[in-house]
Amino acid sequence: MSSFQAPSRQVLFCDFDGPIVDVSERYYRTYRLGLSTLEASHQEKHGEVLSLQVLAKNQFWAMKRNRVADTDIAIRSGVPTSLVETFLQQVQRIVNHPHLLQWDALQPGADRAIHQLRQMGIRLVLVTLRHPRQVQAFLQSHDLSQYVDEIFGASDMNAAHLNRAEQKVTLLERAIAAQRGQGYQTEPTCMIGDTEADIIAGQRAGITTVALTSGVRSHAYLERYQPTSIESNLLKAVQSRHMTQVLQAA
Repeated sequence: MSSFQAPSRQVLFCDFDGPIVDVSERYYRTYRLGLSTLEASHQEKHGEVLSLQVLAKNQFWAMKRNRVADTDIAIRSGVPTSLVETFLQQVQRIVNHPHLLQWDALQPGADRAIHQLRQMGIRLVLVTLRHPRQVQAFLQSHDLSQYVDEIFGASDMNAAHLNRAEQKVTLLERAIAAQRGQGYQTEPTCMIGDTEADIIAGQRAGITTVALTSGVRSHAYLERYQPTSIESNLLKAVQSRHMTQVLQAA
């Protein structure tokens, strides 16, 4: 008798940056390159040196995790008020350059979490503000693309950096509707992510929300949005009590 067991048709929705990818090094290098480019341009045009104070990575990332405005980070770094917008535009232009994308890293334990979901027969659908081509390239480079069933991403290459909640809400709605249309089970289900955009999207959809502190928001910041639970990383989320309850209820 064959031991083959048809996989569960239950769907789990998950963000990409934060739960699966550590973007901290790329964001920090983008920030530093933006400052050095601004400094060189200003000196060439005006013949004077800007007095910039480059933040250490831990300072920079702590500010990002507590959602300090990019404008404030620029000013804290010594960027004159008149040049802040120029600096921010420069950062937005280069943040998705292949030279910087290479610094994205796999979050510790994320591959184990993804493998566990496959072993449990769960359909993994990524809902991300990254462009699908970037997502596929990263997954393929880490031999994970075969474990992700579908990707709902943004067409705008800068969407992830801007992290607009309404855009994530729309993407998740589209992803849920598409899964239902294909006959997959979306009740109960869960949205896993690392930002307020993920929590808001999940809450609007009426599903369980699991926030992760492995990404670009701190525990204290995420608490403000009252997710169903907060976990340290994707592996912990997959193994958490809330996740077990969701899966058992299916």
